[in-house]
Amino acid sequence: MDMLQVKLSERIAASFYDIHEEIKSHRFTHYWLKGGRGSTKSSFVSIEIILGMMKDPLANAIVLRKVKETLKDSVFEQLAWAIEILGVSDSWHAKHSPMELTYLPTGQKILFRGADKPKKIKSAKVSKGYFKFIWYEEVDEFSGMEEIRMINQSLMRGGKKFVVFYTYNPPKSVRNWVNQEVTFGRDDRKVHHSSYMTVPRDWLGEQFLIEAEHLKKVNPTAYAHEYGGKVTGTGGEVFSNVKLRPISDEEIATFDRIRRGNDWGYAIDPFHYGVMHYDKTRNRLYIFFEIHKVGLSNRKAAELIKKENIHNRLIVSDSAEPKSIAELKSYGIRIKGAKKGPDSVEYGIKFLQDMELIVIDPIRCPNTAREFTNYEMAKDANGNFKAEFPDKENHSLDSTRYALEDDMTRRIKLKSGKMDY
Repeated sequence: MDMLQVKLSERIAASFYDIHEEIKSHRFTHYWLKGGRGSTKSSFVSIEIILGMMKDPLANAIVLRKVKETLKDSVFEQLAWAIEILGVSDSWHAKHSPMELTYLPTGQKILFRGADKPKKIKSAKVSKGYFKFIWYEEVDEFSGMEEIRMINQSLMRGGKKFVVFYTYNPPKSVRNWVNQEVTFGRDDRKVHHSSYMTVPRDWLGEQFLIEAEHLKKVNPTAYAHEYGGKVTGTGGEVFSNVKLRPISDEEIATFDRIRRGNDWGYAIDPFHYGVMHYDKTRNRLYIFFEIHKVGLSNRKAAELIKKENIHNRLIVSDSAEPKSIAELKSYGIRIKGAKKGPDSVEYGIKFLQDMELIVIDPIRCPNTAREFTNYEMAKDANGNFKAEFPDKENHSLDSTRYALEDDMTRRIKLKSGKMDY
């Protein structure tokens, strides 16, 4: 075992031993490392990057955070720590403006970028080799997988083997995009959870342990989230019955109760059109198609709808824009305005809450998945949840309510005894 390997074994917690071996054998490409305070996941990644670059003369690295200003005091210092702890400071040069670390024997580089400046990510280049290592620190701060995919597509070029790290403390909400993302299986993905419990006590310090034990006694839920890295929920989630998973073409072919709805938008708010299957017998909803665009003209919307709705089935629309409804009718679209009513929003949301399951395909419908999973009750100035449902980031939700309006009307009549199925 060489000197660097000895140093590594002394500086990574036991919970990361298997991950280290998997990286060495190129077992996976994407490593999602989640955990609470003191889990040392960021320390582990910084050591792996330094060690990996020193063993591969073509390997460079790029480290990303959502906001550029947070790079200096977090990942830059973390990697500088790794260089120091491995005892290789003489082989590295640190530059602060712009931030970069250079391995002197070969000229390999570690670059730092903020995702608030996407053009600077796309323009990132190195003179030798490629970006073998990519590190997203606090990945939950990014807007979602669409943003991550776009960045990866720009960076994952020119090499055969890549190692992409995603480190984060899991958000409280079960429905947060990052908590949902790690539930999807991929053959090239490893999801790993760690906590301070596997870290040597002397690495953490006595005061860290005192604070952790105190919080465990006075607020076990906060302790589970902050120190255990557990997803505890915020208590304000509106939909606890949403499941994100792929819906196959074969499954869609069996759907026989298709519903379509749309919510108007143009300059700021997006136009949203959703297609779904309502399984009345099992009280389940399957959402598998969306059009979600800002600045979409009614003519263009009609063209896109016709490509999906080839048999011109009825669409139930937001009735607040009768001119838009009339325009779509003039293009040959079968569409009608929703009846709504004084309590229609609350009733529609509760109708959806009462469903056994709402299945959303996050690949076909990324915006619907995002809005449903992130929809939470707003808080007042004192941090208490308000009684009313928030009217923001709910375009797919409104579209879904309109699409199911007739089903909700039948439910009301059935309960009142005025009809049956």
